Amino acid sequence: MQVLRKNWWKFLGILLILWVIIGGFLFEVPDLPVIRQSIRNIYFHVGMWFGMIFILFAGVVFSIRYLLTNNPEDDIKAFAAVRTGLLFGALGLLTGMFWAKFTWGAFWVNDPKLNGAAVGMLTYLAYIVLRSSVEDQDKRARLAAVYNVFAFVLFFVFIMILPRTASASIHPGVDGNPALATGDLAPGMRIVFYPAIAGWFIMAWWLFTILFRTEKLAARINDLTENKNIHHG
Repeated sequence: MQVLRKNWWKFLGILLILWVIIGGFLFEVPDLPVIRQSIRNIYFHVGMWFGMIFILFAGVVFSIRYLLTNNPEDDIKAFAAVRTGLLFGALGLLTGMFWAKFTWGAFWVNDPKLNGAAVGMLTYLAYIVLRSSVEDQDKRARLAAVYNVFAFVLFFVFIMILPRTASASIHPGVDGNPALATGDLAPGMRIVFYPAIAGWFIMAWWLFTILFRTEKLAARINDLTENKNIHHG
């Protein structure tokens, strides 16, 4: 019972994702023109991107907290959040590419929404490169924290603002949030879609906690190694 009380949210996340998989593949969906049965991908593609934005925003909060407190754990949490967001972003891109193949006949088209998502991901990859290029821990953490805040703002601009100013975009949701506006989804799909968002949120947070513990342990081992070298030196 103690394990259940401590990890109830993890079990909830697993149940929600199982519900999404079952509903996504077996429940009835409207047979719409062009996209047909591929509309089922909305539970995975859109849900993963919501999870990505959620955890990237959490990373910004941790970065701001680091700038205010200089707590090294906040820097590690921000790093873990960005890595989690990149993984969810990659999964979102892959599911989106397969959806594009069925809908538009190609894995990638020259579309402002798609291009903005790709550039946004590259912006966060630059965050990883920045961290690896600075050896001093305090300087690295502060530079990474500042960059992470700007990266999130730029990412939001690339995927939300710029596509709305481009009239040539064919990606759904350019005029609003896809699947959240009234009339976007059939009522029967909502019983799967909303649990999907919650489930991917939980999965993103779960992976974040794992990466945080891993990075924290690695940092501790690195500190012990450095202190040992200094002592022997």
